[in-house]
Amino acid sequence: MARVSIIGAGSWGTALAKLLHKNGHHVTVWSIIPAEIQMLQEKHEHIDKLPGVKLPEDIEFTTDLKSAVCGREVLVLAVPSPYTRNTARMLGEVVEEGQIIVNVAKGVEENTLMTLSEIIVEEVPQAVVAVLSGPSHAEEVGKGIPTTIVVGARKRSVAEKLQNMFMNDVFRVYTSSDVLGIELGGALKNVVALAAGIADGLGYGDNTKAALITRGIAEISRLGTAMGARAETFSGLTGIGDLIVTCASVHSRNRRAGILIGQGKTMEEAMEEVKMVVEGVYSAKAAMGLAKKYDVQLPIIDQVNRVLFENKPAGEAVKDLMLRDKRIEVSDAMWE
Repeated sequence: MARVSIIGAGSWGTALAKLLHKNGHHVTVWSIIPAEIQMLQEKHEHIDKLPGVKLPEDIEFTTDLKSAVCGREVLVLAVPSPYTRNTARMLGEVVEEGQIIVNVAKGVEENTLMTLSEIIVEEVPQAVVAVLSGPSHAEEVGKGIPTTIVVGARKRSVAEKLQNMFMNDVFRVYTSSDVLGIELGGALKNVVALAAGIADGLGYGDNTKAALITRGIAEISRLGTAMGARAETFSGLTGIGDLIVTCASVHSRNRRAGILIGQGKTMEEAMEEVKMVVEGVYSAKAAMGLAKKYDVQLPIIDQVNRVLFENKPAGEAVKDLMLRDKRIEVSDAMWE
């Protein structure tokens, strides 16, 4: 049994708290929001973000970050990506040498173009940093629905330790050393999911969705390999797997925001209605910054940016995608 703290009490942090408790670990959940901790202490359920998922009575809840960190083997960083740096900066003051921080959020920081694990390494250099990602909606993990995911770390021993901690009969965990590929797949699929939602909001069908998923993973893989990630990562759970679930699921906040935008709402109106952090919005500009830096074309993600930030009509964006210059699909195709 390990002593584990979940840093962030949103839907994903709450679901993972229940999972880790089921696996026999001593679990503490931290939030910076006193009202959130009070609700969890009284109801043992996140009424707002994960209704219907009851938490065991012996999970601890606290707003005291130092007490949540002290003596813990593993810290699961589960705050939304826009808050990763500020939370990591606070952790930097209390984390002990060699403690493991496993990040479970998905995103790229807009102004620095850093992945979330790179931010954590910068702010908490004394920690050992890993990531956990894959097709895994909190609503389903909280209910014990079978899920498969990947843990990434630079040291095999760390990845295997986390694999053993998280894995059970309904939560299968693979390991990988490609931390960069895992993070890019998780962050950029949210931008493509916005596009898929926009297509749904416009009333388009399965053909359009399949095109966006297929060409979306091509864009993500093109950028990822240019940055040094492994191509096979984007064919796996944290690439095409995560992209499929986020583009198709009723649980996807990115798809839901996209639907609202496709129906005519502004980006701000859509985010207000979803009532949770839509991480694809925050990663969209960063993706284009990376595309420019590595000289990679991302036509779908480019059009999403134009719809989000330049008020381009969604229907016009789809038309421009369809009428791009003719291209070959497989670059090494051999003709007779």
